[in-house]
Amino acid sequence: MILVHIPAGEFLMGASADDPYALEDESPAHTVYLDAYWIDRTEVTNAMYARCVSDGGCTPPALQSSLERSAYYAEASCGGYPVIHVTWDQAQAYCIWAGRRLPTEAEWEKAGRGTEGRLYPWGDESPTGAMANLCGNECRMEPRDPVIDDGFADTAPVGFFAEDVSPYGVLDMAGNVDEWVADRGQADYYSVSPEINPSGPTRGDTRVIRGGVFAIIPRGARLTARSFLLPATSSEYTGFRCAAPASP
Repeated sequence: MILVHIPAGEFLMGASADDPYALEDESPAHTVYLDAYWIDRTEVTNAMYARCVSDGGCTPPALQSSLERSAYYAEASCGGYPVIHVTWDQAQAYCIWAGRRLPTEAEWEKAGRGTEGRLYPWGDESPTGAMANLCGNECRMEPRDPVIDDGFADTAPVGFFAEDVSPYGVLDMAGNVDEWVADRGQADYYSVSPEINPSGPTRGDTRVIRGGVFAIIPRGARLTARSFLLPATSSEYTGFRCAAPASP
């Protein structure tokens, strides 16, 4: 895995007041300071995760298939695709095995949008099929976006969409799969979030997932969008990436 360095400093977290698609849990927008850290350039792949399983640090995904493929996790041709069907605990176990950890929600968002308050990794322009793996003409889900024709009805190889790149060079943050992050879920957390290195609520039954996915239309791929899942949940839509502090 290539890691990308994210420098220390402030960024604007959360949706702006004039974002017509913002949900209540994305507000208020607030300034956050983060220490420097590293984050995985792409989502963790099947091949990477399989090394952890082979070494005894991880347990296999709940299912070996994907939405459109009966053979996925152990299929050699899918080694470069994001691992899915993993729970929050499995994602965290992999990151620990790899000498890293899951990113906080704030770290994930800064890595995706930088300090300019971007809606998407590349800017504010709504994505086309050349930009990210989202739900378009080839998608079995509803609703579909007719402008999106990315060629994938399921996951894509990590890093396939070169335009799905953040200001820091982090890939796949607008599409492909949702990603587990470290934080517990709380809809009103932004109203009480610390201004420096927030790490999420201390209590809560759910964990946060961030990022767009191949089964969602562009408004759901905005970098401020949040979802909450029970940590024991595993699905064909959810993977993860890891992070690490810049200094011990």
